[in-house]
Amino acid sequence: MASAVDLNGRYTYADYLNWSDDERWEIINGYPYNMSPAPSRRHQEVLFAIARRLGDYFDHQPCQVYIAPFDIRLAEDQSDDHLIDNVVQPDLSVFCDRSKLDDKGAHGAPDLVVEVLSPSTMAKDLKSKLLLYQQFGVKEYWLVNTALNTVEVLTLDPTGKYTPGKQYDMHDTLTSPTFDGLSISLNPIFQNS
Repeated sequence: MASAVDLNGRYTYADYLNWSDDERWEIINGYPYNMSPAPSRRHQEVLFAIARRLGDYFDHQPCQVYIAPFDIRLAEDQSDDHLIDNVVQPDLSVFCDRSKLDDKGAHGAPDLVVEVLSPSTMAKDLKSKLLLYQQFGVKEYWLVNTALNTVEVLTLDPTGKYTPGKQYDMHDTLTSPTFDGLSISLNPIFQNS
């Protein structure tokens, strides 16, 4: 049961599968993170607006767009659920390699992750998840700040590290460095939310 989760304990995907569905959890490097409370209304509106635009862009491409909750298992060895000590649910993820998708969600890094920052998850998104996504090779990581109406776009450099991100505000058009032709006017994203 999730209520019995020790926040200082170490867990794997095998443990995670036995937790209650009443709460949402992530595991990063074996440590559990409770994802309650639910995101704010503005968080959800901004996320949905971004998801719609990404859905339109990827509609006739091999890439798939997923909105949380959607389990992504990250581990060097995926052969045993007891060896997987990273299970995350990014707000939005894009997978262009469909072999990473299965009935449980996905195993392996998405090509793009979008996290809408919330007060309760901001530190995790900016530190633990950033390092995790970098380690497993997420090519592009968007950090959406609804308080400032900004999006920071991080991309992996040739050494596998995230370069300092380009920051866009609500008057800009975000242009993806990874996906040719992907651009999103941010004014409608933030203005209508």
